[in-house]
Amino acid sequence: MSSDQGPIVQSALLRAELVRLRKEKRLTQEQVARQLEWSPSKLIRVEGGKNAITRTDLQALLRVYDVTSEGRQERLQTLARGAREPAWWNEYRGELDPGFLNYVGYSAGAAFVRQFHGTVIPGLIQTPEYAEVLSTGKASERARVLAAKLRIQRQQELAKRQNPPRQHYIIDEGVIRRHVGIKIDPAIMPAQLNHIADLAERDDVVTVRIIPFSAGAHLGLEGPFTILEFDGDLADVLYLEGRPGASLMLTGEDERIAEYRDTFELLLEQALPAEQSIALLRTAAEDLMA
Repeated sequence: MSSDQGPIVQSALLRAELVRLRKEKRLTQEQVARQLEWSPSKLIRVEGGKNAITRTDLQALLRVYDVTSEGRQERLQTLARGAREPAWWNEYRGELDPGFLNYVGYSAGAAFVRQFHGTVIPGLIQTPEYAEVLSTGKASERARVLAAKLRIQRQQELAKRQNPPRQHYIIDEGVIRRHVGIKIDPAIMPAQLNHIADLAERDDVVTVRIIPFSAGAHLGLEGPFTILEFDGDLADVLYLEGRPGASLMLTGEDERIAEYRDTFELLLEQALPAEQSIALLRTAAEDLMA
């Protein structure tokens, strides 16, 4: 069965399983390479995601790892085919921050997205009009258009998935009180807030929680972050958002990932319940229209 997780996640899942199979056989990369008459650097590049893996090379590895089940072989070959598929975000390469596009690739295949933001509405729940206003400071008109287009295309691509990811957003009240777009069209921000409220009410996979001003200082003031979880044997990804070129994405067993999981839970304790958050979004929209 084909996957709709996208090539970056399918490649990561495949590589994680190949590494696990090798370690279960208690083989080093050098030993495997010797058996296959490969250079050690070839296997290092395959396991590190630097080289795409061909059907022939994958079959050779599975023979070394004694994987004989036809079902398991086909599942891994399906992942390999998916990893070689062109990514929809490739059209933005060379135009937008490559580190961010790598994160986009991981988020495209996530099963659960948890995000805190204290300055702007999270990209996956932005309206096109709000996204365009946020992109006005880009260096060129083309960069502005592409940045706004990417935000909306991410939403559209996630909606196409057979099982869209669960999305849990925590937003600081300061974000929903800032009248973004007021100089262009005062209706942009109220429409954005009502869009979020509508989305949270009708879509079971989307939860939005607001941290009110009355909560005072909180850990989210250190900056926005996203935690991605995946189906399959793939570790969580942590994305710490910054200016283009200054963001940081962490994978694997980095201890900071667990720290931010804890931070997210602590922020939830300070956030309003879902129903009260929706009510605050509606109230803020009304206030901005007054």
